[in-house]
Amino acid sequence: MDTTYPSDVLTDEELTALALAADPDAAVDDDAVSVWDVGADGEELLPAWYMPSPMMRSRVLYGWRRTVVWLVIASFLTINAYGLCSTYGWVGFG
Repeated sequence: MDTTYPSDVLTDEELTALALAADPDAAVDDDAVSVWDVGADGEELLPAWYMPSPMMRSRVLYGWRRTVVWLVIASFLTINAYGLCSTYGWVGFG
């Protein structure tokens, strides 16, 4: 992977100055291109480890797994209904 950058790349300070000087209410040109359509030469805009693609469909739980899920949900609801705090692991008052 080539880590050299062309000389016409703007610095962070220049980009900040341009962003602050820009008009946020300016009209968008009719021939403007969406950032999602531009891409980066076939590369994705965000790496897969940062924002993975969603699953195609959710898996339905059956049997004892469904019972365990419902018990965990019910226990948290019961703990909160009694006014106890379970946020930090140990159940305590307040």
